[in-house]
Amino acid sequence: MPRPVDALPKAHLHLHFTGSMRVETVRELAAKHGIRLPDALTSGWPPRLSARDERGWFRFQRLYDAARACVRDEADLRRIVREAARDDAAEGSRWLELQVDPTSYAPFVGGITPALEIVLDEAAAASREEATQVAVVVAASRIRHPLDARTLARLAARYAGEGPGSVVGFGLSNDERRGDTAEFAAAFRIARHAGLALVPHAGELLGPAAVEATLDAIEPDRLGHGVRVVEEPRVLERVADSGIALEVCPGSNVALGVYATPDEVPLRTLVEHGIPVALGADDPLLFGSRLAAQYDAARGLGFCDEELADLARASLRASRAPSDVRDAALAEVDAWLDAPA
Repeated sequence: MPRPVDALPKAHLHLHFTGSMRVETVRELAAKHGIRLPDALTSGWPPRLSARDERGWFRFQRLYDAARACVRDEADLRRIVREAARDDAAEGSRWLELQVDPTSYAPFVGGITPALEIVLDEAAAASREEATQVAVVVAASRIRHPLDARTLARLAARYAGEGPGSVVGFGLSNDERRGDTAEFAAAFRIARHAGLALVPHAGELLGPAAVEATLDAIEPDRLGHGVRVVEEPRVLERVADSGIALEVCPGSNVALGVYATPDEVPLRTLVEHGIPVALGADDPLLFGSRLAAQYDAARGLGFCDEELADLARASLRASRAPSDVRDAALAEVDAWLDAPA
């Protein structure tokens, strides 16, 4: 019998704040604030999505915005952090880097600084009381002006740290077909100077050229997604030679129509080229699958328990977890593999 993937210790490096919500939570928050949710978040959940064209991405973004609109006060923010920690702990995650853009919640709590402070405070509390340690990646949006990204980078730098309850990275999310990546380079320089991990999205909705542009402009530590590097051998080799880790989210790739079936996700190709891969759930609220399901997807691609353990190790080594947290989890991975199947 295969070993249970939810007992495999791992790090979770690609989980968005709003998208981390349980569907029951977004429904309860909507009721609390008197907001009507789209059918896709009620009777039609999980929604059928595609981002192959602008119309499909607009539907995805509309649903995401509808969920985000239900987050209206400090209690809501704290609940999302706490539930993300508990859900990750239940699936074997020892370290979670939760991506958040505080701009979205600033109007309800007095600004972007209080919004981030609330998230960080609850991340610290959850890390003391739950089985998963939680840190934060501040993520700018490609659909906003690059100057907004600089503001967020400066805010992230103020709260930069090395442990739970601190900011450990700076990202760039939303539709990668929008905006010029090079225009966000100044924000990433601010983040790099503060010692933050640079973790922009690239290589999901666009192909290898977008990945190469991101490598040139930002010199990232990790890439969110990056799966489409396999379409150009030269770029694939460049990523492999760089040592950059990819945050691969199989459920997201299929749900958004990047690949038609789980079998098409090029996880095997990436691993065989020596690229560190950290599996992530991205937006469970909209895609209907959480972290353990991504490891089940890898198993469905033929990954044996030893290879799943290697994926878990790669996630831990690519993380910004403190050395004691990382080393303890790596030892637990060995124990998981040594236990009888």
